[in-house]
Amino acid sequence: MKISELLNQKLIIADLKASAKNQALEEMVACLAAFRQGINPKELYTVLIEREKLGSTGIGNGIAIPHGKLDGLDSICLVFARSPAGIEFDSLDGKPVHLIFLLVAPFNSAGVHLKALARLSRLLKEKNFRDNLFAAADGAELFTIVADEDEKITS
Repeated sequence: MKISELLNQKLIIADLKASAKNQALEEMVACLAAFRQGINPKELYTVLIEREKLGSTGIGNGIAIPHGKLDGLDSICLVFARSPAGIEFDSLDGKPVHLIFLLVAPFNSAGVHLKALARLSRLLKEKNFRDNLFAAADGAELFTIVADEDEKITS
């Protein structure tokens, strides 16, 4: 599974406007709901907030991977947002988050969901990759950087 196959340029927010975690999740959910029919934004937002209550998905190094499962989906959805200013996300390292990958999977897809999370984590370990994402000019360049890095990593 490649992350670039899950991501669409229309689901990249190059300049996230939100200044807080809840706002960021709302903005990203709205983006996904506008692109993908059948997603109830309120329901998805609730799923994500409930997941955050279990522990922050801010994993450190300026990265968050909020995720959850939603009934009625037929495939995994991914939204990528970049916050140049940074957002307080209750991250493990206590630092603001700049790169957020929102992953939503069908309710009955535990294996695929975990594989996607693992692949994202693997991509994001590379500091050079994170730096390139932060420095990208726009959504098209962000997509290209993700696709190029994704090609370098074997399953």
